[in-house]
Amino acid sequence: MNGNRKPNLFPGFTGALFLSLMLMTWPLAGIAETPDGGQPGDWLTSYRSARSMGLGGAFTAVADQPLGMLWNPAGMTQLGMNEVFVESTRLFEDTTVNGLSFVAPGTRFPTLGFSVLALRSGAFQKTNGVNDDFGSFQEKETAFLFSASHDVASFLSVGGNLRVIRQSIDEWSSSGFGFDLGAMARVTPSLRVGAALINIGGPSLTLRETNETYPTQITGGMALDLLQNRALITAELVQVEGFDPTGRGGAEIWIGDNFALRAGFDKTSPAGGFSFQMPNLLRIDYGAIGHELGITHRFGVSWQFGGFFASSQADPVVFSPLGRNSTTRFHLSSNTRNDVASWTLDIKDRSGKQVRTFGGRGTPPEQVMWDGKANTGDQLPDGSYLYHLVVSDATGHRTESPVRTIQINTKINEVSVPIQVGSR
Repeated sequence: MNGNRKPNLFPGFTGALFLSLMLMTWPLAGIAETPDGGQPGDWLTSYRSARSMGLGGAFTAVADQPLGMLWNPAGMTQLGMNEVFVESTRLFEDTTVNGLSFVAPGTRFPTLGFSVLALRSGAFQKTNGVNDDFGSFQEKETAFLFSASHDVASFLSVGGNLRVIRQSIDEWSSSGFGFDLGAMARVTPSLRVGAALINIGGPSLTLRETNETYPTQITGGMALDLLQNRALITAELVQVEGFDPTGRGGAEIWIGDNFALRAGFDKTSPAGGFSFQMPNLLRIDYGAIGHELGITHRFGVSWQFGGFFASSQADPVVFSPLGRNSTTRFHLSSNTRNDVASWTLDIKDRSGKQVRTFGGRGTPPEQVMWDGKANTGDQLPDGSYLYHLVVSDATGHRTESPVRTIQINTKINEVSVPIQVGSR
């Protein structure tokens, strides 16, 4: 998945399903209550993007956005298009964290990514031993991540980060570097498992005479897509060096083609958020999580362009096989990592049953016509149907279009003929 689910969920089902997904992740909230704050680099270790925050931070087996390299660099191979991501957060005491991330998908070469996160504290008072005022100072920390990932098999991706950290407090400053390793396996088309080893061999920084090393973190998790990629549940366990394991989890559900809701738990803190997908491949994310000092809010914006993609768009989206608009036309296009081997356009009913399939070898045609009939030749009843395009390349890599909706409505062309009754 690439984080751009555009499904259609049917009214009346959304609330019950979302509650059920949250109840599945609730047990993770109480696995451990040991705080792990105050460690070197805790601001970066505990950082969450707006989307991952809404999922309670359980993102190791998801990692399908540019900043996902922070938690599992192997997840970058899920991104089929070039993507830019920017984010800004205002924390407590005028502290801010701003981020910029970019991923360019590779073909025969690895997928490459770059991220920068910058923390800037508010002003602290500077005094001497007798409490004389010497003005103020700030703490500044900047993290640069240079990332690469690659599919080593049709079901397995691996990736790594080089972390370069720069920290300054008043007149003292230091730099250090470390490494991350990640892996992601697609166990089934709906189930992924991920694991990451963060801060291998550092970074280590020395301000004045004290050397501080970022603690090693081991994370393992799972992500399960449901309802034809319209919903997601995710959970993970985290082991930070020197502390007890903690658990977190979350759920996501798309309502209509453009809006998603999320809720989750990070240790014992509730979290939530939403996304709004715009037609021009621009997406806005929002996340919030509880904190002892108040609620932390986070906003992010991402934009996709170029790269690899599959696209399917019906015109018209409502048609009547018995009326004037008796067919609909699917406009298809794609750009894959390698030579195209085959394509499939699947149409399913509300229950997820496949009712009509188009497909073939090689590149998909520019247009496919549909008359509203099933594979059996029978006319399908009125209602909403889901469709999406899947393109497979010569190496077995699948590129999928967003799931969209189309509607058969034989009543839109009904005409009422008035009847006059007269006497002779």
